[in-house]
Amino acid sequence: MFSNWTFGRKVAAGFAAAAATLLVIAVVGYLNAHRLIENERWVGHTQQVREELNGLLFLLVDAETGERGFIIAGNEAFLEPYQAAIAGIARRRGELRNLTIDNTVQRTLDSVQPLIDARLALLNDAIRERRTGGVEASARLIMSGEGKRTMDQLRRTFAEMDDAERELLTRRSAEAEASAQTTKLFLLLGSLLGTALVALIGLFLSRFLSQQIGAAVQQVQSSSAELQASANQQVSGAQEQATAMSEITTTISELLATSRQIAESAQQVARVAEQTAAAARAGDGTVEKGHEAVTGIRRQVDIIVNHMVELGKKSQQIGSVLDIVSELAEQTNILAINATIEAAGAGDAGKRFSVVADEIRKLADRVAGSTNETRKLIEDVRSAVNTTVMTTESGSKAVETGSRQFSEVADAFKEITVLVTTAAEVAREIELSTKQQATAVAQVNIAITDVATTSRETEASSGQTLETASQLAGLSRELLRLIRPQANA
Repeated sequence: MFSNWTFGRKVAAGFAAAAATLLVIAVVGYLNAHRLIENERWVGHTQQVREELNGLLFLLVDAETGERGFIIAGNEAFLEPYQAAIAGIARRRGELRNLTIDNTVQRTLDSVQPLIDARLALLNDAIRERRTGGVEASARLIMSGEGKRTMDQLRRTFAEMDDAERELLTRRSAEAEASAQTTKLFLLLGSLLGTALVALIGLFLSRFLSQQIGAAVQQVQSSSAELQASANQQVSGAQEQATAMSEITTTISELLATSRQIAESAQQVARVAEQTAAAARAGDGTVEKGHEAVTGIRRQVDIIVNHMVELGKKSQQIGSVLDIVSELAEQTNILAINATIEAAGAGDAGKRFSVVADEIRKLADRVAGSTNETRKLIEDVRSAVNTTVMTTESGSKAVETGSRQFSEVADAFKEITVLVTTAAEVAREIELSTKQQATAVAQVNIAITDVATTSRETEASSGQTLETASQLAGLSRELLRLIRPQANA
């Protein structure tokens, strides 16, 4: 249960235990000190009672001395001690009555009160006799011995009262001494016990909390080490990713330039195909005119020969362009495959790029297929052109033979028209495909730029994570050094 307490609760519990111990010691010490003070007060009280008893007895002696001096001298001045004693006796009797309410001296004082009054009455009678009857009258009263007997009895009574107070003083002094010894012993033992308990509590809390905090710090240190290693790997991966993104960006830029070249070549192919289609239509018109004027066959044949030679050249140019388109399609396909591989290596950040690369690869396949079909058509065109040239040359040698083969030439020109029209359509499709390819490559370039930016941000974030992990590791080592100095020794 104690191990599940929080750090502050454990410290508070330790201080509470120490405070409770000190409070108990303080309360018991206060009670002992109060008892000691009370005993000392009673000791002082007893001494004051003894002083009052002795003072009362001294006042009686002073009164007797003043009375004798007046009797002997007859001078009123000798009565001053007597008069002062009479006033002091009344005051001291009242103080003694108040001081001895709590003990047996009060009863003794009540019993001695008549003796004091009797002695004072005898003194007063002797003074009166001295004033009225002279020395002899007062001397006879003194010689009767009654005053001496009363005074002796008073002395004995006061002695008994003083003995009682002395015994009470001895007992109270002993109690005060015992209370003082007990108080000193308790304060000493309590202080030692409290100090030892506080030290034990401090040692226990120090060891327990040091172990707990040390375990937590070690876990933090282990976690920070793992975080630092992970951050290092993340930084390395981010750097490699940034490098890969730079390479992909360069490749995409090259692919974009190639796509633009393909688009330009496709436009040229389209223009050549349109020119070829126009030439084919013109040849077809020539054949139709040949039906109307056989006599102009020779001239038309020469024109056809020239056109066929030009068509052969155009066909050769179309073949060269198709070779370029085929090569560009193969390069585009290879670049698309490489881009797909790089996108797969980039993870989630390369998904968009992977889709675009796949579309580029499909477009490259379509361009390659269209190029093959166009190649076949061009080969057919070449074959037809060669046949037409041979036929035209034979016709120039023998018009009659050409006349017989005129219908075949017409059919061949119709086929050429269809083929050239088809080639023109394919060229237009190639042009549209290359434009789409250039647009797709531009989109891929934008996506790759975004991915490269994200890679740089990831690299910066990884650097911050590495720095934070290093600071956390240093902090854990410093905290471990504070709670376990021997760990760094």
